[in-house]
Amino acid sequence: MIAAGEVVQRPASVVKELMENAVDAGATDVKVVIADAGRTLIQVIDNGCGMMPDDAVLCFERHATSKLSSAEDLHHILTFGFRGEALASIAAVAEVSLRTRTASEEAGVEVLMAGSENKGTREVSCPVGTNVSVRNLFYNIPARRKFLKSDNVELRHIVEEFQRVALTRPGVAFSLTHNGRDIHVVKATKSLKFRIQDLLGPTVVGDIVDISAQTSIASLQGYVGKPESARKTLGNQFFFVNGRYFRSPYLHKAVMKAYENLIPEGSTPSYFIYLDVDPATVDVNIHPTKAEIKFEEDQLLFQTVMAAVKEAMGRSGTAGSLDFDNPEAVEMPVVGTRFEEYRPTVTPEAGVDWNYNPFEEEGDPSPTLRMTGQGGTRQYTDPNPNYGALFEDRTMPTAQVLIVQGRFILSQSASGIMAVHIRRAQERLFYDRFLKALREDSHVSQTALFPVQVNVGTQGRLLLEEQEESLRKMGFEIAPFGPDTVVVSGVPEGCDASPGSVETLMGNLLLVLADSTQSLPQVMEQTLARKFAVLGASGSERMKSPLEAQRLIDALLKSENPEFTAAGRRIISIIPADELEKRF
Repeated sequence: MIAAGEVVQRPASVVKELMENAVDAGATDVKVVIADAGRTLIQVIDNGCGMMPDDAVLCFERHATSKLSSAEDLHHILTFGFRGEALASIAAVAEVSLRTRTASEEAGVEVLMAGSENKGTREVSCPVGTNVSVRNLFYNIPARRKFLKSDNVELRHIVEEFQRVALTRPGVAFSLTHNGRDIHVVKATKSLKFRIQDLLGPTVVGDIVDISAQTSIASLQGYVGKPESARKTLGNQFFFVNGRYFRSPYLHKAVMKAYENLIPEGSTPSYFIYLDVDPATVDVNIHPTKAEIKFEEDQLLFQTVMAAVKEAMGRSGTAGSLDFDNPEAVEMPVVGTRFEEYRPTVTPEAGVDWNYNPFEEEGDPSPTLRMTGQGGTRQYTDPNPNYGALFEDRTMPTAQVLIVQGRFILSQSASGIMAVHIRRAQERLFYDRFLKALREDSHVSQTALFPVQVNVGTQGRLLLEEQEESLRKMGFEIAPFGPDTVVVSGVPEGCDASPGSVETLMGNLLLVLADSTQSLPQVMEQTLARKFAVLGASGSERMKSPLEAQRLIDALLKSENPEFTAAGRRIISIIPADELEKRF
C-alpha cells in the first residue's frame, strides 16, 4: 500500500533521510559530519529517543517502520519518514554502522551492515540517542559512484538538504561539518526569523516581511522578500507543509502572480511559506523522496497563498505618500519659465592663463600660466614645452563617429554608413578575451577601488569555489569571507567595478555558473566563454564619448570574426549610400 522507490540518489539523499529520522526521534541536537562530500563518510549523531536492540536490527529490513501502526495512518502523516525504506536502501549501497541506546537501557547496541547483509551486532557503551555512520557510498555499484559530480557540487546538494530540514525545526540545534570545517552551526531558537538569519545570513532577514493567513482549509505563516530584493538567481524559495519541505511549481506561480508588476521580469523573490493543513487532505506519498505532494483543495490554496503575499506587500509598503489635505504641508513651488527665480545662485568666476606651464623653471622662456585666487597670483613654468604629449591625444578625428541612444555606433564607410551594435560588439571582444584566458591563462583584471563584500549564500559561495580557477583566469578576484559571503577585489577588464554593479554582476555570475553543465574541455571552454561574454557585456559601463566608440570599433575590427557574436548574432550592418538616397 506504500509507493516505494529509490531514495538514495546521491550523498545528499542519505543526509536528508538520516536527519529526518533524527528529528522524528525527538532529538534536540543533530550533528552532521561529512568527509569528501559524502563519498567517504556521512555521519549523523542525535540525542533522540534511540532504539532497543531488537529494533536496531529490524530497522534495516524493508518497510520496517515504527512510525505507522496501521494502513489508516497513511492518511494522517505528521512525521518525516513513515515507509521504512531509508535505512534499508542506504545499507544496500554502503557500509553502515549504527550505534543507539534508549534512556531505559544501561548499554547500547552496535549494528554493522554492508550490502544489505548484517555483519555483526554487539553491545557497546554509548550515549542516549542514535549515531549512524555511512561509509564508502556506492562502493558495490561502481557505475553509480562514477556518475557522482564534483565534491563542490555534491556538497552544495548536502547543504541544500541540511537547510531544508533545519528550517522546519527552529527549536532543534543543528551543525554541519565538512572535512573538519564547520559550514553551519545553528543553536536552538524560538524564532523562525533567527533560524533563517543563522542559516542564510542577516542580509536575507533584512529583506523579508511577515506573512500570515487563516482560512478554513489552511493556516499560513512565514516570510516573503521585499520586491526590491528579488534576484535573477533562484534560491531561498521554500514551501513547507505540516513541518515538511516540498516543491510546488503550482504554488510558486501563486507567489509570482502576487509580485506581478512589482519585480523585473525574470527575477524571483525569496519566500519562506509554512502551511498547516489537515493531514487527511494532503498526500505526501506520491514521490520517492516525498519532495512533491498533492493537495485536495489546491485551487483554494493557490488563492490563499496569492492573497496572503499581496496583503503582505501592501502592508509593508515603504514608498512615501503625499497628503494633499494636510494644511500644514509645505507648499511646493510651481517651476515654469521663471525657473531662474527659484535658484538664485551665482557662478564663481575664475581667471586662467592658458600659457601657464607647471614645469617651467624661473628664467625659462617656456609658456607660463598664472592662476588668481584667494591666496594671490601664482606663476608656474615648464622646462619642456612638449608636456602635452603626456596627456591623451584628443585631436583624433572622432567627429565621424556618432553614438545613437547608447546602443549603436554610426561611422562612415566606403560604401555608406557602418552601424555597430555596441552591446554585441562588447560581447564579441569579451568572448575572444575570455576564451584566450581560459586556454592560455592570460587574464587581465580590473581592480576595484575598494573591495566589495557580497552575500551570495552558502551554496553560492561553494559554487564560486568550484569554478575558482576558471574565474581567476577570466579576471575575477574573489575570496571567501565567512560561510555565505565573498569579497570581490577585481572584475574582468571592461566591467564596471562600482559596488552596485559588482553586486549585480555577482548575482548574474551565479546564475550562469548554476546553469553550466559538464562537457568536453574544449566545448566547456567555449560555453563558459560565451556565457561570460554576455555577462561581461551586460556589466560594462555605458559608452559616453566618441573616443570610446572609436576604440571599440578599432578593437572589433581586429577580431577574427567581427561581424557576429559567438551565438551567431550580427554585430555590424552596412547601410549603402543608395539606400540612404531612397529616403530623400
